[in-house]
Amino acid sequence: MRLYAVRSEWDKDAVEVKSESVRAPVSEPTSAGSDGLSYLQLATMAIAAAVTAANLYYCQPLLSQIASSLHMTARETADIPMLTQVGYALGLLFLAPLGDMVERRGLATALLLIVTVSLVGTASAPNARVLLATSLLTGMFSVVPQVMAPMAAALSKPQAQGRAVGIVMGGMLIGILLARTVAGFVGTWFGWRAMYAVAAVMMVAMAAILRAMLPVSRPAARIRYRELLSSLVPLARKLPALRQAALMSGLAFGAFSAYWTTLVFFLEKPPYHYGAEMAGLLGLAGVAGALAAPAVGVVSDRGYPRLASGCALLIGMIAFGLLWTVGGTITGLAIGGIVLDLGVHANLVTNQTRVYRLIPEARNRINTVFMVTYFVGGALGTFIAGFAWSRWQWNGVCALGASFFGAALVVWEFGSWESEGGAQRAGPA
Repeated sequence: MRLYAVRSEWDKDAVEVKSESVRAPVSEPTSAGSDGLSYLQLATMAIAAAVTAANLYYCQPLLSQIASSLHMTARETADIPMLTQVGYALGLLFLAPLGDMVERRGLATALLLIVTVSLVGTASAPNARVLLATSLLTGMFSVVPQVMAPMAAALSKPQAQGRAVGIVMGGMLIGILLARTVAGFVGTWFGWRAMYAVAAVMMVAMAAILRAMLPVSRPAARIRYRELLSSLVPLARKLPALRQAALMSGLAFGAFSAYWTTLVFFLEKPPYHYGAEMAGLLGLAGVAGALAAPAVGVVSDRGYPRLASGCALLIGMIAFGLLWTVGGTITGLAIGGIVLDLGVHANLVTNQTRVYRLIPEARNRINTVFMVTYFVGGALGTFIAGFAWSRWQWNGVCALGASFFGAALVVWEFGSWESEGGAQRAGPA
């Protein structure tokens, strides 16, 4: 193979999309100061991402309680996190692109207030059908992190975009993990319905905080909603780097979701005989992996996304090896969970920072393509995990997770990568 210092295929595709697909480009907002967002504002965005992303995952340590309360089987309760993730994908597809069209702070505030209603519906659900419907709606309107992350990148200096995205996405990832800890505790002591009531109160409070802390962020030009949506497919078609990054991250998240969906059932069996609270505590251990997200963003800023992503995927595969071999102890489960969270989250931040640099004025739409694929992967992992658990128990779940990471590594190896250090592999010698 020869190395050629040429313009990357990624860059060429970005130029093509600018000229062919993005009919009404939106200029970068100018509401932030010349130094970009303050750390307090970034922290506010990270907290908003955390508490809204948590809405999707409160159910996982509570599935056993919900099944008992509403007379559902383990297979049926697996539909709750699956529908929540499908709803999130729908919100990404139809709501998150609005960040390229309307004022972003107001969009995030409106989403928080709407999801409050669906959370109240979940807390008071009288039967499984209502619960499944409100789970779908909760997922759909919990896309605030996907408004915050592109906004953080847009309002940050180019050399600090990876760090800003890492902080916001680190908040989202910590929210995902702490959701299980909080839900496990609240569910054990107050019941699963109380958790959703508390979540509804947090949404109202967060809406008020966003209005007070964040700057107005208006696109300088308007694009019609139909044109906004119609540009998504051309973006995905013209940007192989976007397709590759989205597919790798979706497969990794599918493995992550398979683990967390079945963990509570694994903990109920011998030799554990634990419940929701222990599943929540294992989620707390996984926060250690999520805390690496800002550091991974810095590595990406320095121009090594391929190395960072490949290492992250290998770490994820190693995690399932640990979960299979030493998952018979709580210590083994905690170590495997930390390693898994580190691999999944490092891969996410690397690839998300990478795609945000493709076409700055279309960040929300690029993020939509990326995150729809991401959460469809999560829903697929959750769905298959239900069958794997029913037939092969823990061994089947570990094999499923390792297979997802193996497929992601195939995409990593044979996909299209931008040059690192100014060089690109052009072909065989």
